[in-house]
Formats: sequence, C-alpha cells, structure tokens
Amino acid sequence: MNKWTYLKYYTILTGPIFAYMALTWHGLWTYLLPFYVFILIPTLELIFRGTTENMTAAEEAIAKEDPIYDWLLYLLVPTQYVILFYFFFSITEVGLSTFELVGRIWSMGIVCTTLGINVGHELGHRAKKYEQFLSKALLLSTLYMHFFIEHNRGHHKRVATEEDPATARYGDNVYGFWLRSVIFGYLSAWKIEAERLKKRNIAVFSLHNQMLRFQIIQIAFIASIYFFFGSFVTLCFIAAAIIGFSYLEVVNYIEHYGLKRKKIGENRYEKVLPVHAWNSNHPLGRIMLFEVTRHSDHHFRASRKYQLLRHFDKTPYLPFGYPTMILIALCPPLWFYIMHKEIEKFRANYPKEALDLAA
Repeated sequence: MNKWTYLKYYTILTGPIFAYMALTWHGLWTYLLPFYVFILIPTLELIFRGTTENMTAAEEAIAKEDPIYDWLLYLLVPTQYVILFYFFFSITEVGLSTFELVGRIWSMGIVCTTLGINVGHELGHRAKKYEQFLSKALLLSTLYMHFFIEHNRGHHKRVATEEDPATARYGDNVYGFWLRSVIFGYLSAWKIEAERLKKRNIAVFSLHNQMLRFQIIQIAFIASIYFFFGSFVTLCFIAAAIIGFSYLEVVNYIEHYGLKRKKIGENRYEKVLPVHAWNSNHPLGRIMLFEVTRHSDHHFRASRKYQLLRHFDKTPYLPFGYPTMILIALCPPLWFYIMHKEIEKFRANYPKEALDLAA
C-alpha cells in the first residue's frame, strides 16, 4: 500500500471548494456543484473504471490505526458549518435572481448530503462518544438527527426485509419509496428509542429520550436561524435540508433495490449476506462517498472504517457509479429497464447467490 493512499480521500474537499464558488459567483456558476456531481463525475467514471483490489491484512492493520483518515472526517464537521453559515449570507445578496437562488439552494442541499449525512453516517458507526457527537452535529445541519437511531439500530438490523422502510422492494418507484422511507423511518426511530427506554424502566416522555432531545435541538436550531437571519433564510435552509435528506433516500433506494433476505420461522431472517446490497467500484463515487459504495462489506461489519471496506466478487454490482444511478433512479421506467436486466444477469451468473434476489 502506498503511504500516500489517504490523499485520494482528501479530494472530497473539492466539493466544498465548488460549493464556495457556487455560493459566491453568479449566473450559471451557481450550478457549478450540481454540474460537478451529476455531469463531470459520471463522465469521468465512464473512463476510469476503478479497482477490485483489497488491502492485505498487514495493510489493513496499518490503515486502521492511521489517524489521518479520521482527521479528514473531523475537518469536515466545521467545514460543513462554515459553508452553511456562508450560505445564509449568500442567499440574501441584493439583486440575486430566482435562477441563482435555486442554484445556491441546490448546491447547499448537495453539501448537506455529502458532508452532513454521508460523513455523519460514517462517524455515527464509531464507538467513541465524541465521534458520535460529531455525527449528530452533522445530521443536525440537514435536520435528520433521527437517522442516527433508525439507521444504526433499525436499518442495519432489518435490511433487505419488508420490515425495513429504507429497503426498496422490487417494483418500487423512487418517489413512493421516498415517502415510505421518510415517514416510516422517522416513526421507527421513535419506536426504537421508546423500546430502549422501556427495557430500562425509564419514562419514554423524558429527556432520556434521544428522539425528544433531537426534536428540541432541531427546533431550537431553526428558531435560531429565524431569529438571526429571518424567515426567508430559514425557508431556504429548510429547502436545502430537504434536498439533502432526499438524496440520502435516493441512495437508500439504490443500495438495496430488489434484494430480500429469506425468512426463517415467524420472526427471524437469515443473516445479512454480501448479496443483500448493491455495490459499485467506480472510483470517484467511492472516494467522494467514503467507500460506502462497497456496501456489502459495510453491512457485514458496520464498525469497519471507510478506508478498510472490501470488494466481494459474488455480489450484485451497479452498472454505473452512484451519481449516475441517482439520475437514473429519478426516471422510474429507465431504472426498471436497466436494473431488472441487472438482476437477471446476476441470477444467470450466480444462481446460488441469486436465490436472495427478490422478484
């Protein structure tokens, strides 16, 4: 392993740089970050196909203990808030057109996804309390703090089952899935936290309830924005936050579409296997999303740090990287045409493993 391997992940900082430009410049430049994410990166991924190589055990041991991978995550927490507060000032600029305003809100929404939720997701799987605190701070910036509970204690337990609102069933379109995942994921977080408190004989309606605390914190955050910046900025922030968690839900849709674990008895399912997640080795999407595109390994051991996630051979692989698949998912007929062919292809190549594919 090259000692400079970690540097590739620091290219994630290009996102905040482009976001700053989008929030500063005018005209078409306000769409620079969406152009980067949804046009430039997909184009480059058609050229650079990525690698299926994994680290050796010795390389893993070194990378696991190297703090420089963690420092990048910590750096992105204040970066997210600097961009967010710069956004508040940028949208109040005199003479800003509606076209430019939309570009800046869209750009902030993308930052909420890539930094607020994606980095928050990585830190949320860590055991250290200060890393979990940083995770919640990032999720606050996109008003999705319940994700900390639902994803870790709900989705990872129920993934690839009909009980999981964040798993897309075969034939689901992304818009119906979005509604189900957003609404029932939120309700699930309340239920999970209530069950935790009941087991400890603690009152559900108390400040011991994380979900209650999350709502108070988020309402206070919105109220603070309103107090200091006014109603217009507050509405723009909420719009950016919605864009942020909406992209997350599209990614959720992509990651487990049409995959289903076998039920064993009344209330049990087979263990989560590599076949229960769609993966991608497209290099730029992998790097920009901290390897979450190697999704099978993430579900195999959620505590495994991003730099250690591995490629598996006999798992479903997406035909394109995540940015391209997000665009395809937003057009259901095209999505079904492409993905149902991919499912059939996987069944033909790996008939034994494909028994776990729904349809």
